[in-house]
Amino acid sequence: MNKIILASQSPRRKQLLEWAEIPFEVVVKETDEHFPPGLTPEEVAIYIARNKAIAVQEERKADEIIMAADTIVVLGDNIIGKPVHREDAVSILLALSGEIHRVITGVVIRKGEQEIAFADVTEVDFHKLSISEIEFYVDKYKPYDKAGAYAIQEWIGVVGIKSINGDFYNVMGLPVSRVARELKKLIS
Repeated sequence: MNKIILASQSPRRKQLLEWAEIPFEVVVKETDEHFPPGLTPEEVAIYIARNKAIAVQEERKADEIIMAADTIVVLGDNIIGKPVHREDAVSILLALSGEIHRVITGVVIRKGEQEIAFADVTEVDFHKLSISEIEFYVDKYKPYDKAGAYAIQEWIGVVGIKSINGDFYNVMGLPVSRVARELKKLIS
């Protein structure tokens, strides 16, 4: 497979591509993550991912494959972003405790004018978590760079998640098996 350009600095996305043995290099350009009103959560994730991909693509060769992703957490009708501080992280996890939420990753893969865009959705059901469990997690793992204030592969995922419906790796930040299949379509 040709090397792709990953328009993301997420260590989890890098790890997943390495596990899938997809050759890549990381190129990141700062982009605005605001989105217009009226979009569905799936459209929001794709919109932000597309902006990331286009920002990097503008400075690359036309035949290079650029891939960007954005992961959001949705509880009810509310999109939950990354926490801004400790109290915000605790508040987010208290809201997720004992509830089912959706983790949506929008993926955009571009090569010249060609584009593949999709959103993958995984439902996550948390056990009821105590305030001491939540504070322990936030203080030890500092999940400030994570949508929904948690990482499924960390302590809270191991002890706090009752079940998931969908792709586990999507919750980590990239539905990597679908990405691999979509890349094959673009390359062949």
